[in-house]
Amino acid sequence: MSGAYDAIVVGARCAGSPTAMLLARKGYRVLAVDRATFPSDTMSTHIIHPRGVAALARWGLLERLQATGCPPIATYAFDFGPLTISGSPRPPGGMHDALCPRRIVLDELLAAAAVEAGVELREGFVVDELLVDGDRVRGVRGHTRDGATVTERAPIVIGADGRRSFVAKAVRAASYRELPALSAGYYSYWSGLPTDRFEAYIRPERAFGIAPTHDDLTILIVNWPRAEFEANRKDVAGNCLAALELAPEFAERVRGATRETRYVGTADLPNFFRQPSGPGWALVGDAGYHKDPMTAQGISDAFRDAEAMADAIDDALAGHASMSEAMADYQRTRDESALPIFELTCEFATLAPPPPEMQQLLGAMHRNREAMDGFVGVMAGSVSPAAFFGPQNTERIMAEATAGASA
Repeated sequence: MSGAYDAIVVGARCAGSPTAMLLARKGYRVLAVDRATFPSDTMSTHIIHPRGVAALARWGLLERLQATGCPPIATYAFDFGPLTISGSPRPPGGMHDALCPRRIVLDELLAAAAVEAGVELREGFVVDELLVDGDRVRGVRGHTRDGATVTERAPIVIGADGRRSFVAKAVRAASYRELPALSAGYYSYWSGLPTDRFEAYIRPERAFGIAPTHDDLTILIVNWPRAEFEANRKDVAGNCLAALELAPEFAERVRGATRETRYVGTADLPNFFRQPSGPGWALVGDAGYHKDPMTAQGISDAFRDAEAMADAIDDALAGHASMSEAMADYQRTRDESALPIFELTCEFATLAPPPPEMQQLLGAMHRNREAMDGFVGVMAGSVSPAAFFGPQNTERIMAEATAGASA
């Protein structure tokens, strides 16, 4: 079909800007729109795991983000109370560090990279409806900040507009593997709380952690069960600080620090996969797949899916495959990659005590460098949960622990 653009991307944050940028780099005419203006903040877990950092490096953007003063994170530590599992993810490819950028920095950087690649970016643009011809989406109609109505057309409209996606609702994208919200989470930024690693504290019905971010600040995140959301929101600050007392030494560190911002949080954290495409439309990032932020996979997953989405659309627009074939491959690959960590995340998000067999395994891997690095790799999304928690690997870890105890 004729039109000013080859693709329109609705949403220009961690999924939308990379998708638009990568399509533009392939030579396509791309329009990206977002109701926000940049720089601007949004709720986020902030962490970019090493596999996401590797994507930034492939795109030529890692040095730009590092230049903003975003500190590297080489070590993860998971404190379960009786013991702490610490290590480095060590994914293939040599990219070991994670990053924890402020979204006011990261999103502006990604949007600027998209524009640099040739994307036309319209900020402060609200999509009011999708243009539909028969059963096929043909474009968007929306309005600008001054209220002017604008209509734009393209062969494909890509919803990168988050878990509450307007595009997904408009096309009635089917959901599957749905689970209700399992936890509620709040975060704030602190000064005087230094750390050079990602620290997580896991306690019954509570999880909290910190990581270093921009401007010598540290992000503090606290989670509790969804069922407690209404009661605890009456005193978020008090309930967050009370949770930290489950790790007394950590609580003492926080008492010596200064909270610089209000707490930001939500319990609107559903878990689902959505059908990611249909005639003339596609979904990427949280619009197509969302899970509890407990394992902080959202940004890294968005980068992975942006690359896969751009490749699939390129295959279709270049005539190497039909759009339905390319998108079927995208969905299959996405689900195979995402399902193991989706299931593990949902298990952790219940905030239930680890079952006895998990407690035994944690005890066995403690002080075993290879095993601890493997566990950290699972939590960072660079090691398959099925492989790490499979019988062969767990039996090996248990046997090594037994041999070490008897030596």
